[in-house]
Amino acid sequence: MKKSSYDNFQVDIVPQFKIEKPLTIFNIALENIKKRFYRSAALSVVSAIIAFVLFSCLILSFSIKNGLGSLKARLGADLLVVPVGYDKGIEGLLLKGEPSYFYFDKSVEDKIKNVQGVRNVSAQFFLTSLNQDCCAVPVQFIGFDPKTDFSIQPWISKSYSKSIKDGELVIGSDISIEGKRELKFFNENYTVAARLEKTGTGLDQAVYANMNTLSHLFTAAKKSGLTFIKEIDSESSISSVLVKIEDGYSLEEVTHNIRSSFDGLQVVKSKNMIGTIASGLKTFSIFTNIFLVFFFAASLIMFSLAFSLSANERKKEFAVYRALGASSKKLTSLVLTEISIICVAGGFAGTVASAIVVIPFTALIGRSLSLPFLLPVAPVIIGTGFLSVAVSAFIGPLSAAREVIRLNKREVYLTIKEGE
Repeated sequence: MKKSSYDNFQVDIVPQFKIEKPLTIFNIALENIKKRFYRSAALSVVSAIIAFVLFSCLILSFSIKNGLGSLKARLGADLLVVPVGYDKGIEGLLLKGEPSYFYFDKSVEDKIKNVQGVRNVSAQFFLTSLNQDCCAVPVQFIGFDPKTDFSIQPWISKSYSKSIKDGELVIGSDISIEGKRELKFFNENYTVAARLEKTGTGLDQAVYANMNTLSHLFTAAKKSGLTFIKEIDSESSISSVLVKIEDGYSLEEVTHNIRSSFDGLQVVKSKNMIGTIASGLKTFSIFTNIFLVFFFAASLIMFSLAFSLSANERKKEFAVYRALGASSKKLTSLVLTEISIICVAGGFAGTVASAIVVIPFTALIGRSLSLPFLLPVAPVIIGTGFLSVAVSAFIGPLSAAREVIRLNKREVYLTIKEGE
């Protein structure tokens, strides 16, 4: 049988199809954004600024509130007794971590214990170091008596279950140490037993030890050349007395009783100190809220003007969509999808930028504001981020709504013929 001339002939009949994206509202919106990239980018930047400002303001407010709550929890005392003229010194130490030291006779502690309305007292001893390798600034030492303390030990117990021994230190969260758990002060090494959880107050820059260790540090400081008031002795001097009052007595009564019993002492009410901070927080919140209202109003106006100009330029395009069979509902969906994509992208970028700027510099921000400053927990930060993106994404469609309604009322034929 002869082989046909067609036997070796092969025809490739595999069709070559070009796969296109389906014509969904979302895909059309993306293509429109790409074609008008610079205009879309400008609107996205406005949305990013909104998210940046909102996230920053909310995180700052939450952090100050957390710091205030942390300070309330850490003080533990109703009253703090210090030498006359050192009320600002104790506030600076607690709130800003400003190193300070001042002393009066230790016998005062026992005398205050016997004042009417006083339930518990506990003395503290302050010492300030020179600049050390671990820190860029002088370190504040706070000595406490484990037998009577009701302020520091409950805080320490969250990080360290054992009792603090002689020669051991407990450091605040802002004190840095290297691999080995030791710190050197006044040419002597001390073991670091634990690091405390962050409070967002000046207490984070302090080092804590029992009175025996502080006495040893005091002697070492004198040997290294650090000068103190001549008559000061770590065995017979203290810096402050923390006071818990009896139930049924008011702060004013006990404060009056202490002041009338002693000369040369000043009584600082923890409530007043916290109240001053709370007042500052309230003022900060009022100004923040006013600023946000005006800022969002301005953003709405800016978005409305920008979209009005854009819609006026694109009115023929929208009319063509209608002529091709797109319903007013579809057209509305397309326009709002475009603006939503732009605003979500901008809101996300603004929130991330704000987090990068605010979160790493919380300690610096707290010191600048002279207020306790403690970042909220991760879920709150993430939730705030989502809220910032949502608000910035909502403002765009809201500002575009009026113009979308106006576009849908136009006559299709007259719009297309316009300008011809």
